Amino acid sequence: MLLIRNLSQVATPIGAAAVRGGAMRSLRVIDRAAILIDKGRFVFVGPESDCPNLRIDKDIDARGGMALPGFVDSHTHIPFAGSRESEFNRRLKGETYEQIAASGGGIASSVHATRKATEDELVANVLARANTMARYGTTTAEAKSGYGLEIESELKQLRALKRASERSPVRLIPTCLAAHEFPPESRGKTAARDGWVTTIIEEILPMVAKEKLATFCDAFVERGVFTPEQGASVLRAARALGMTPRMHADEFADGDGAALAVSLGAASADHLMHVSDRGIEALAKSPTVANLLPATSFFLMSDRYAPARKLIDAGAIVSLSTDCNPGSSMTESMQIVVQLATLQMKMTVEESLTAATLNSAFSLGLAGETGSIEQGKRADFAILDAPNYLHLVYHFGVNLVTHVFRDGQLLDTQSHSR
Repeated sequence: MLLIRNLSQVATPIGAAAVRGGAMRSLRVIDRAAILIDKGRFVFVGPESDCPNLRIDKDIDARGGMALPGFVDSHTHIPFAGSRESEFNRRLKGETYEQIAASGGGIASSVHATRKATEDELVANVLARANTMARYGTTTAEAKSGYGLEIESELKQLRALKRASERSPVRLIPTCLAAHEFPPESRGKTAARDGWVTTIIEEILPMVAKEKLATFCDAFVERGVFTPEQGASVLRAARALGMTPRMHADEFADGDGAALAVSLGAASADHLMHVSDRGIEALAKSPTVANLLPATSFFLMSDRYAPARKLIDAGAIVSLSTDCNPGSSMTESMQIVVQLATLQMKMTVEESLTAATLNSAFSLGLAGETGSIEQGKRADFAILDAPNYLHLVYHFGVNLVTHVFRDGQLLDTQSHSR
């Protein structure tokens, strides 16, 4: 039995499912708290004065820190090679993300580097990024392929994720995103674009399913990328093979992607900077999660953020994620995401915390297991050098996390550093 004592506070959403609307502001807050863990799960969370007198094998003094659920980062692209800081500098000088992509940069640049990388190199990259995530309080992360854009390179990314998950400090949930873009060598040819969709459906997805390499399948339905018809074809084929759909939707323009995601029973519609009122209404009436990625808007120096307030007030399930990737959001920190959600998208601290934990866990099908600190759930949590949960946003620009636990085990977040 593990005892965590001398906590100034525990702050957590509660439940085994997502919460909507005003309920996103409802946290269970326990002052002067203690946590008991047995066999990797919470067995007591409450005032230290009420802690049962059980046999303790290990005792950790939190020294007045406070505990939050481990962050659940439900949208990342971490199995990639290479970096794109030169493109970042081009954007600083005024070029847009779409202009850079049109000149051969963007996703194509990462595709070239990822194709060249060995599987072992990708495993090492995933472990290094997962280690950074853990240092900032993340205990579960979704991770997508999509920088291969050819059969073997897409499978290489997913196999690297599978291998990395055996040693990763963060629980990794794999997603096949072969429908991220079209291969650079055929992007401008209509027949070749249609051929790539056929390759995904008839070759890549069956191989992914056979090797059990992905839980989810994603598609980038957007102006200039996959049409709604192409994205729907890919996601329906994936569902038939046992993968749950997710969708990049309405990022650069309103393409009615949110409503399409709902119609396909997608676990999430992600980005949504240009979501329409129709899309918001569809999300509000469905279990499809509106997964918002404010670090992407910030990194792209855009004034356009997803309309979090409209989504929450309409009753949509809202989650938050980093979108960690080399081109449009090069961060592993869910702390900065929560801060941006609050300061830029006008979410409350309570809403942001719920979105970054329980609701993100729900979008991955894990809300019954993680995303909150309560009896019976996996003991995934972080201790912060802070007197209360408001400091998560109030004290910004620093890493407040001092300890991270996954399944009740204190993580060594240095062991996979490069």
